[in-house]
Amino acid sequence: MYAPVQLLSASRLNLRLLVLIRVLVLAAQAGSVGLAYFSRMLELPWLALGITLSVSAALCLASALRLRGPWPVTEVEYAVHLGVDLIIHSVLLYFTGGSTNPFVSYYLVPLTIAAATLPWLFTLTLSGLALGSYTLLLMRFDPLDIDPAHQATLQVYGMWLSFALAAVLITFFVARMAEQLRSQDQRQAERREQSLRDQQLLAVATQAAGAAHELGTPLATMSVLLKELRQEHQDPQLREDLDLLQSQVRLCKESLQQLVRAAEADRRQAIQEQSAREWVEAVLRRWHLMRPEASYRFQCQGTGTPPRLMPLPDLSQALLNLLNNATDACADDLQVSLSWDAQWVRVIIRDHGPGVPLAIAEQIGRPFFTTKGKGFGLGLFLSQASVNRAGGTVKLYNHEDGGTLTELRLPYGVAHA
Repeated sequence: MYAPVQLLSASRLNLRLLVLIRVLVLAAQAGSVGLAYFSRMLELPWLALGITLSVSAALCLASALRLRGPWPVTEVEYAVHLGVDLIIHSVLLYFTGGSTNPFVSYYLVPLTIAAATLPWLFTLTLSGLALGSYTLLLMRFDPLDIDPAHQATLQVYGMWLSFALAAVLITFFVARMAEQLRSQDQRQAERREQSLRDQQLLAVATQAAGAAHELGTPLATMSVLLKELRQEHQDPQLREDLDLLQSQVRLCKESLQQLVRAAEADRRQAIQEQSAREWVEAVLRRWHLMRPEASYRFQCQGTGTPPRLMPLPDLSQALLNLLNNATDACADDLQVSLSWDAQWVRVIIRDHGPGVPLAIAEQIGRPFFTTKGKGFGLGLFLSQASVNRAGGTVKLYNHEDGGTLTELRLPYGVAHA
């Protein structure tokens, strides 16, 4: 349960970037030592430098292998890695001139990284380590045996190269870190929104289950009374009204039974595979039985064979809710189209109603918010929740010629989501 959070933790992502920086710096250090060795410009303790660079390479490899494991990266471990980098850099400086080496300014790179990613106590500790190492290098180091005529030139070019390397690494790391922080903030916001939506759905589901249980008895009583009234009264007009009431009670009972059947099918995963067109047409037939006053046109605009789906019952209910919303806006000449590509299946519903007022557009889809004079404001909210859970989206647009476009988009292969 916790593995995804650990794999995406800030310390793990920062350590991954630190390993990349460590590899780049190691390549630059090895290249500089190799150039000095083959050009014979300097006489350096090659064995000591080789051992130090080998230890740095082994640390890079060990860190890369460690990141492949499932263990979480703590801030203490990350700070230790930065401290080891400072120590290795200090050892290299000791054998290459100490504080007179222009690459002494590289101390600022690990400190900048620490200040940007770690709590102040770790940063303060690493700063003390860097300052202490720099101070020791002022007093004790292995001096360079170099011609004084070339010393000034090498010092200038070395300072430029050190500054360029530090600037590139700091800019790269800070930019990547800022990008990762933005991504993490976005994921946290999405998780908070999903958690809030789940809480709202749970509250609605609890109330719906209680209401469904409570409605069973009064509906059965109403059905019995209506049968008795039909037997006692022979007035044709009254019998017609009683028949209408009886059909409405029957519809309510069937809706409750459908709710129970859908929950049982979801529990058993008893979902039939069908094409996207068959699914949309089946929902349209069910919707038109409920709303016979509506007129509509259906177009299948996709090319090739329609994709195969296994939509859960709540997705069918979501599409049904969207069709009902469009019917409430304007029941005449609804236009329903189905299309698909390699990634998405799209159902677009066009109505000729008044459209979505811009002042309340952002509130549509929230629970218990409705623009109608009737209803509870749950249809679009539940539809969005069901579709989002399947990896899709529901969007509403104002059409340029009037009315509203409702777009239901589902990922290809939503059956297996």
